[in-house]
Amino acid sequence: MKLKFAILLFISVVSIFAGILAGSVHAGIQDLCDYLRGKHDVRGYIIWKVRIPRTLGAFLGGACLAVSGLLLQTYFRNPLAGPYVLGISSAASLAVALYILAGVGIHDAGIVGSAFFGSIVATLFILCLATKVRNAATLLIAGLMLGYIFSAFEKILVTLAESQKVHEFVLWTFGSFSGVTWDNLKVIGVLGIPAMITVFTLSKPLNALLLGEDYARSMGVNVKAVRMVIVILSSFLASLVTAFAGIVAFVGLATPHMARLIFRTSDHRILIPATILLGAVVTVICDIASRILLYPVELPVSVVTSMFGAPIVIYLVIKRRRI
Repeated sequence: MKLKFAILLFISVVSIFAGILAGSVHAGIQDLCDYLRGKHDVRGYIIWKVRIPRTLGAFLGGACLAVSGLLLQTYFRNPLAGPYVLGISSAASLAVALYILAGVGIHDAGIVGSAFFGSIVATLFILCLATKVRNAATLLIAGLMLGYIFSAFEKILVTLAESQKVHEFVLWTFGSFSGVTWDNLKVIGVLGIPAMITVFTLSKPLNALLLGEDYARSMGVNVKAVRMVIVILSSFLASLVTAFAGIVAFVGLATPHMARLIFRTSDHRILIPATILLGAVVTVICDIASRILLYPVELPVSVVTSMFGAPIVIYLVIKRRRI
C-alpha cells in the first residue's frame, strides 16, 4: 500500500513538471529561473504566467472533481454517479449562457461569477430538497431532472442568440484550464484544499454508508447531517472547478473506480487520498494530451477526459449487467 502511494506521488510530481514543460513554445526550467531573476523574456513569461497556473489548476481541479465523484458514488451507492448528477454543471452552464448570450459580455470575471452564481442556486435548491427527501435514489433522480430543466432553458437561449456569441459559449462548455491565472489558482486552493481536508473527517461515516443508511444509523452515524455535508461538499467542489474551467467531464466519475481497482479497497481512509492524487494526475495528463494530440490545434480538455472516461463507464455498465 505504501509503495503504491509512493509511486502515485512520484507520478504526480512528474506530471506537474511535464505539464509545465509541454507546449508549442520550447521552454525549460532555466527559462523560468532566468525570468524569476529578472530576465523577463517571452519563454519565462509563458512558463510563469501561463503554464504553471494552468498545470496547478488542472492538478487541483482534477482532485476536487475526483473527491466530489467519490462522495456521490458512496452516498448513492451507484458506481455511475458523478459530480454533475445533481444539476450543478447544468445550472452553471445556464448562468453563463445568460451572461454571454444575453449580450452582457464575455469577460472572464463575469463568466466565473456567473458560473458560481448558477452553481450556488442549484446547490441551495438541492439542499432544500435533501431536507424533504429521505431516499438517496429519489434525490438522485430529482437532481437529474433539475439538470434537464436547466439544459432546456440553455438550449432556448442558444437558439435565439447570435452565432458569434453561441460560438463563445460553446467553447466555454468544452472545458479548459488554459485560462486559469494565479489569482484563479489562489481561489481554487484557498477554497478547494480545506474542503478536501474536510472530506477526510468523513471517512468513518462514509464507510458505514457503504452498507446502507440503516446500518449507518445503527453505528451511531447522524445520516441526515452527513447527507447534508456530502451534498454541500460535492456540489461546492464541482462548482468551484466548473466556474474556472468550464465543464470537465468524466474525471469525477472514472477516477474513484481507478482508485478502487488499484488499491483494492473500499476503505475511505485509503480511497480519499488515492482518489485525490489519481484525479489530479489524470486531469494533468489529459490537459497535456489536449495540447499535443492535434498540435498546433489545442483540444478542449473535456474531449480528452471523455475519450479516457467513456470506456471505463462502458466497462462498468457491462460488468454490472453480468452481475
